[in-house]
This record gives sequence, C-alpha cells and structure tokens, in this order.
Amino acid sequence: MNALEFQNRTKAMAVRVIRLTEALPNTRSADVIGRQLLRSATSTAANYRAACTAKSKHDMINKLRIVQEEADETMFWLELIIDTNTLPLERINDLRGEVQQILKMTIASINTLSRNTKPR
Repeated sequence: MNALEFQNRTKAMAVRVIRLTEALPNTRSADVIGRQLLRSATSTAANYRAACTAKSKHDMINKLRIVQEEADETMFWLELIIDTNTLPLERINDLRGEVQQILKMTIASINTLSRNTKPR
C-alpha cells in the first residue's frame, strides 16, 4: 500500500468514526466518549497526512509515532463504547478491526524506517 492509499484509508476511518459518533445516544457519558473518539480518529488521519510531508526520515518517524498514539487512543474509546454497551458490538466490530490494522501498519512502518535510519 502506498502513502496516498494509506492517507485515503486513514481519512475513510475518520469519516466512519464521524458517522459513528453521530449515532451515539444523547447521554453525558456518550458525549464525552464521542468527543474523545472524534478527536483521536481525526487526529490519526491528519497526522498521517503530516507524516507524508516530513522533512526527513527522523521527522517522519516522530510523526508516525503520533499517528500510532492517536490510533491506539481511538482503539481505547471504541473499546469503552463496547464495554459500556453504548452501541452494539456489531456496529463497532468492523471499525475496530480497521483501526487495529491501521495501528499495526503504522507500527510496521515505524519499525522499518527505524531499522533503515542512522541514529542522530
């Protein structure tokens, strides 16, 4: 998968999260979780886009680490929605799988770049 395809994939994930947050019930806890989920998912996509314009391999690695953190946080909020039965598992499971794949690919990219980059 090339960088543009991965950009599109992270953006599509963010769009799915936007739609999911619109489906959350109108409760205080769902509002808090939804806002956090929305922030972390959109940040994943935005930070990957920034990583694609990195000035160096070190800069790209640092930006990808932010993508990793945000994707992991997105997983946390999705898990919290599941654990609290805020939405049915069937509604979230596919999205959770997609976020997990994005997280794994980001970690693999960081590891590959780190192996191929001289230390500063």
